[in-house]
Amino acid sequence: MGALCCRPQPVDFDGDINLFHFVLLRCVGKGAFGKVRVVQHKQSRELYALKYINKTKCVKMRAVSNVIQERRLLEEIDHPFIVNLRYAFQDDENCFFVLDLMLGGDLRFHLERLGSMSEDAVRFYVAQISSGLDYLHENNIMHRDLKPDNILLDERGNAHLTDFNIAVHFGERRLTGVAGSMAYMAPEILNKRGYTYYIDWWSLGVCAYELIFGRRPFRGRSNSDLTYSITKDPLKWPEDADKKCSRAGIQVLKGLLERDTSRRLCCKSDGFQEFKRHPWFKPIDWDSLENKEQVSPFVPDGKKANFDASHELEELLLEDNPLKARARKANQDNLSAEMRQMEEQFTSYDFKKMQRRSYYPHNQHLVSTVTATSSGVASSRPGTPGNDFRALDGGIAVTGDSVDLNCIDSDNYPPEQPTMLEKEYS
Repeated sequence: MGALCCRPQPVDFDGDINLFHFVLLRCVGKGAFGKVRVVQHKQSRELYALKYINKTKCVKMRAVSNVIQERRLLEEIDHPFIVNLRYAFQDDENCFFVLDLMLGGDLRFHLERLGSMSEDAVRFYVAQISSGLDYLHENNIMHRDLKPDNILLDERGNAHLTDFNIAVHFGERRLTGVAGSMAYMAPEILNKRGYTYYIDWWSLGVCAYELIFGRRPFRGRSNSDLTYSITKDPLKWPEDADKKCSRAGIQVLKGLLERDTSRRLCCKSDGFQEFKRHPWFKPIDWDSLENKEQVSPFVPDGKKANFDASHELEELLLEDNPLKARARKANQDNLSAEMRQMEEQFTSYDFKKMQRRSYYPHNQHLVSTVTATSSGVASSRPGTPGNDFRALDGGIAVTGDSVDLNCIDSDNYPPEQPTMLEKEYS
């Protein structure tokens, strides 16, 4: 009798997607109000990354609109170098994103262990991420939070862009809201004079510089110092820059880190095509690159965990409400306004049954496509050194559509890097 009570219920794979469809495996990441773990679909046996966000914490942090925005944006996009959405659903406690699984870790993880990366590897990553950015911009989406933490590698070393929590659609009207990670923000954001998708190319330049030289191009001990450095300081280079980066590579970095957006690389009407023709990318065959046929100069060690293993230990020892599949409650009448909003607007998605679509009028032409078979996840590392400014209504003072940076605690910044000999290139 007891054995009959404990027998697992059969899974209805023809019904709406839900957590019962997946086997829960190890925890690989943690965010402000959610976690990431590896899961396996019980029917297809495919591995994915499950990003789950606690609804109650989401409401307390006043991040409901951001979660819904991310969910909608991810349904629109599908590209070889983006961590793509495969399923979305919710239960009474959590909202779930099921994403391509990236087994190679994020670039912050590898940068911290290696100190810096080879020019060949960085050129490969810049080529792949620039392809993803161009795709987003063609669909009127700017990412706004490009940094090494949000670039994930698959098991073969291909780079993918993730974390669309503060990504937004853009049009002719420039945005003024301050959002993102300050160390990677373009000067036009900090000057509060309005900005558009050009900011993503600046952030890519900061990432590439940091990956090659092991430190960021602009630094400061406080918010105001960092703002001044990004907006005013000349771009300088380590004394041994010639040993780590070719002249062509330095030209690309300078072009991306150009404060004048009319001269910044990739910011003209045919800017990306011009970017692809730059001599630095001569070793790149762009067609085979997008088909993931090129061999990455850096392949993560598949025998090691390319993420912080403490997440798994924390889940085992400290989690008082571990994740498990639960049937939904029938009565949903007493929900708060925010909970009701998530219930109604965080809609289910199944990439095998549904066409991709846009929730925005100017992108209604989108149709379903299928790209990577193995691929991505929210970053497995803690936040980037340097403050992350999320365009939320809580946790950061918001006035209209801008964020008041004065409310950020500058003590959260890491200490200034040791002084290094620098030189300028004309």
